[in-house]
Amino acid sequence: MKNGNRLGVGFVGSGFNARFHLQAFRAVRDADVLGVWSPSKKHAEETATLARRLDVGQAKAYRSIADLVADPAIDALWLCGPNFARIENVEEIADTVAGGKGELKGVACEKPLARNVAEAKRVTELVKKAGIATGYLENQLFAPAVIQGRAIIWARGAALTGRPYLARAAEEHSGPHMPWFWQGRLQGGGVLNDMMCHSSLVVRHLLTKPDAPLSSVRPVRVTGHIASLKWSQPTYAKRLQRTMGKDVDYAKQPAEDFASVMIEFEADGGAIVLGEATTSWSFVGAGLRLSAELLGPEYSMSWNSLDSGLKLFFSREVKGKAGEDLVEKQNAEIGLMPVIAGEAAAYGYEAEDRHFVRVFLGRDAPQLTFDDGLEVVRLLMTAYMSAEQGKTLGFPPRGLDAFVPAVARGTWKP
Repeated sequence: MKNGNRLGVGFVGSGFNARFHLQAFRAVRDADVLGVWSPSKKHAEETATLARRLDVGQAKAYRSIADLVADPAIDALWLCGPNFARIENVEEIADTVAGGKGELKGVACEKPLARNVAEAKRVTELVKKAGIATGYLENQLFAPAVIQGRAIIWARGAALTGRPYLARAAEEHSGPHMPWFWQGRLQGGGVLNDMMCHSSLVVRHLLTKPDAPLSSVRPVRVTGHIASLKWSQPTYAKRLQRTMGKDVDYAKQPAEDFASVMIEFEADGGAIVLGEATTSWSFVGAGLRLSAELLGPEYSMSWNSLDSGLKLFFSREVKGKAGEDLVEKQNAEIGLMPVIAGEAAAYGYEAEDRHFVRVFLGRDAPQLTFDDGLEVVRLLMTAYMSAEQGKTLGFPPRGLDAFVPAVARGTWKP
């Protein structure tokens, strides 16, 4: 912590998400990515090499999280590891700080904060007890389309004709990159746990007046639904197992590949407003599709990330390798394809990382903390509970803190 004007950043995790953040840090001032820890030394070294190649900092691989925290050059950590390792990772951070072996200005954690409410509470308590400032990394709230659309809708439409009353959000693609995402016991669920953390918070954010706290729009009733539409079909279950390995067996132990949730909110002043969110691993399209809508008495906004300003066409004679050079979770390489130019910016990673760097340098108040991440997990678990019981539930329902979804227990049957 030698230079108070710059933030030395360390990464816990070296996967797909961490690489997205490294791309984003090219647009962040006053920060240097200096360290990476991963359970795989090879992956940590590869990610550190990528950071140096991107010129976002002279990163190096560390032998342990404790070593990362103990290095005076590391001021803050970005937690990008898998869900099943979250508590273990945070315990090592908190123990190192509590033992006086290191200091941190902050810890930013990727979504979801944890696999269930009990784990999320444990993570939150650990960092609070250690006296570490927190940030909850929800990139879609920082997507330029969401920031700009929300600001204009509230400044023009809502100011003149009344607050918005319905928000919709969706995140859809053909399925995750790594085997552990597909395993309910490791990930904590299926697509609801993996991606509804985005969409459920986006709708609440859109319905919240800028400069007002999220608590001004309070969830009161939740209706959830989950299904396995594609990947438990015999043909696709076999294909998934061939791709992801023998431990991913959707013929015997599936997780949901589609989820929907309707959240009824009560806003300050008593108005009832609705948030409708869907997520899917069974979507077939060019690639990842993010979308959002916000509607009020005399106005609306809509965003679809695949409505790109850049499109390319390749005839069937262009037979290149499969890749993700056009769009995340890309499904095709021929035909008319959208190109997302600058995905790290378009999806909100750049603005998100810029914000939390400023937060940990003491220049801005955090838009999202671990407390917000905990609230998101409470909503997700309520949606699972609603889906299992087949009815709408008041929020928060009884027994929420101890609840573990059937998908995460390996007992769910579509």
